[in-house]
This record gives sequence, C-alpha cells and structure tokens, in this order.
Amino acid sequence: MPRNPYESYKKQSIMTMTPGDMLLTLYDEILKQGETAKVAMERKEYGDVNRALQKAQRILSHLKATLDFKYDIAKNLNALYDYFIEQIVSANMKKDPAPLMEILPMIQELRDTYCEADKRSRSGAAGATDLKAAKA
Repeated sequence: MPRNPYESYKKQSIMTMTPGDMLLTLYDEILKQGETAKVAMERKEYGDVNRALQKAQRILSHLKATLDFKYDIAKNLNALYDYFIEQIVSANMKKDPAPLMEILPMIQELRDTYCEADKRSRSGAAGATDLKAAKA
C-alpha cells in the first residue's frame, strides 16, 4: 500500500530535528492547543476543549518525564510543569478559560527563553568550530 507522502515528510522532518527544535515544536503545540481550547470554550464545543487540553497535558507530561535531574533547573521545571498541568486540568474540568489565560503567557515566555538559549548555543557552537578551524 502506498504511503502518504506528507506523512513521510512529516516523520522525516521530526527525525532530523535538533533537540532545541523539538523542544520549541512541543512548546508551540502546547500554545496552539491552549488557544484551540479557549476558542472551543467560547463556542461551547466541549469535546474539542477536552481533546485540546488533554493533548497539551500529554505534552507537558512528556516534558516532565524527560527532565534530567542532575541539573538544578530540572527541579524548578518539574514544579512549573506540575503547575501547568494542574491549571489545564482545572480549565478542562470547569470549562473555564481563566486558568489557561494565566499559564499561556508563562508557557510563551518559557518557549521564548528556550528559543533564545538555543540560538546562543548554536552561535556559540559555530564560533567554537570556526575557532578550531582557524587554529588548525
């Protein structure tokens, strides 16, 4: 049976992502699902609310599971992810956008911070490679 070319492309693009790209993609998806849930709440489409918020919750649970606790920041991120999940569950149970309105800006800020760190890391790695080449 022929494979869907779009699915093949999508799978290949995910498989070739850097860890930084993957992290940003996951944060973008959390934000997208939060916005989808807010719109669905306004329209009283509660099945869509539930699906979107459960997806965001699964992504946050995945991020929690991949934390490396040999770094101090992992403890802080773990607590933050717990809080985000708690607020998402609350928004879903009450069908109230207020908890989402509270956490989505925090998630956006965290995403932007990772984006900046990834850019600096890449430019630093490129600079180190250039320095090694210049010394050779």
